[in-house]
Amino acid sequence: MKKYLLFLFVLVISCSKDDFSQQLSHESKIVVEGWIEEGDFAQVLLSSSIPITDVVDSTNVLDHVIRSAKITISDGETSEVLRVKNDKNRVPPFVYFGTSLKGEAGKEYSLKIEYLNRVIQAITTIPKSVELKSAEYIKRNPTDTTGYIFVKFDDPMNEKNYYQIATKIDVEEPIFVPSFYGNLDDKNFQTAFVSAQINRGILLFPKTKFTPYFADGDLIFVKLRTQNKDALDFWNSWQNEIVNSRNPIYPSNTSLKSNIKGGIGIWAGYGQSTLKVTTPPKK
Repeated sequence: MKKYLLFLFVLVISCSKDDFSQQLSHESKIVVEGWIEEGDFAQVLLSSSIPITDVVDSTNVLDHVIRSAKITISDGETSEVLRVKNDKNRVPPFVYFGTSLKGEAGKEYSLKIEYLNRVIQAITTIPKSVELKSAEYIKRNPTDTTGYIFVKFDDPMNEKNYYQIATKIDVEEPIFVPSFYGNLDDKNFQTAFVSAQINRGILLFPKTKFTPYFADGDLIFVKLRTQNKDALDFWNSWQNEIVNSRNPIYPSNTSLKSNIKGGIGIWAGYGQSTLKVTTPPKK
């Protein structure tokens, strides 16, 4: 089974030549990727940043995974301490997960991470979900064996919304991957009816040739997420690193946006609507 790292672990804060020596002396940061979706439980991935002088590979990543933190999620009334499990399909393979506090639209969720002498905190809310009306696999030519996903949904009038579209190929990908250019601000919509082409998103591990399309034989799950502005800013900064030919785990001259106090990364609440897309059998 292939193993995947989406983006965030071993994130390295950039530095210029002038402050290189000072950067080396800094204590490593706690790196957080956490989310809670409407109708689902929280998940959190946790690591420490890798020094800029170290080689980054799947083996070194494991050395920086944090498995012994106490992570508490709360909606202001109910709290839950997350458990940790080993997911062998991921790199790093350890995921903190909830089992009792399920995400609800409109609620605020706090994240508290206690590790050694550090306390890391963040707050997010879950926006109301927007229904994904359709998702369709379309080829440019009938004889092609690859194609793109086209989605349609209605952006609610008189509401401010930020979106993310993510896809997951069954068996091949164990997680939903944000689509390339799939972060949307409704201020850019010309009408309330939205129709868009979706390009396949990028995973960092394994390092294979990137192709922005889907293929015959794929069973594809397409998810329309509603998100908050801080999540939009984070994912746009991630995308900018890719567009500028940089590896997000080596930011060249900027840091990824973050809403984590005492660490770096993202704690996001998402509304969600998911559809399944079948493709023609692989020839």
